[in-house]
Amino acid sequence: MIFDLHIHSVKGSSDSSLTTDILLEKAKNIGLSGVCLTEHSANINISDVISKFEKSGIVLLRGLEVSTDMGHVIVFGLYSYVTGMHKIKILRNIVDEAQGVMISAHPFRNLFNLPNNSKNLLYPEKKNYPLDAISASKHPIFNIVDEIEISNGANTNEENFFAKESAYIKGFIGTGGSDAHSYHGIGKSVTIFEKDIYNERDLINSIKAKRFKPGILNIKGGFHVID
Repeated sequence: MIFDLHIHSVKGSSDSSLTTDILLEKAKNIGLSGVCLTEHSANINISDVISKFEKSGIVLLRGLEVSTDMGHVIVFGLYSYVTGMHKIKILRNIVDEAQGVMISAHPFRNLFNLPNNSKNLLYPEKKNYPLDAISASKHPIFNIVDEIEISNGANTNEENFFAKESAYIKGFIGTGGSDAHSYHGIGKSVTIFEKDIYNERDLINSIKAKRFKPGILNIKGGFHVID
């Protein structure tokens, strides 16, 4: 099954213009099996939306994108914010209690944008930016999360490649998600699962079992696995 694991809609992300109706239409058109709403806000009610997706044969799952002291983390298994979860070690404990998973989102975004003012969230000081993937793989984030997003549709190719190299050094498979905030980009990066995924628990179990591969949308249609 082919999932876009990282999407933001108007349901729970103030910086998104993407409606769930448009998301459903695009998901069907490009051949996605399912999509994950990883909103910035929690406690959103999408029961009516889930019904629409089910009738169309597209699986709709929920997650959270949490801003932490080690960058943004996609969490599956939680549906609301808990005090202190902006500290990644506290978040790890909360997610473990919920038997969920944590994915470091776009870990190296803006790493190669010197000399502009955009900063990488893992390295607040530009003077400490890693020079190679081996150095980057030593960041503490790699010892805390369950997976690393190595294909993000809103990242540059250079940023994604660096994430892939760093993740592979640590033995991660790497996930894919578009990080779409509008119609454009939906499904650009995906995660391809070996088994059927029908709910969040199926998703979590497959990620923990490492039964998936990162993928991208082909220009001419369809998806292929990232080598």
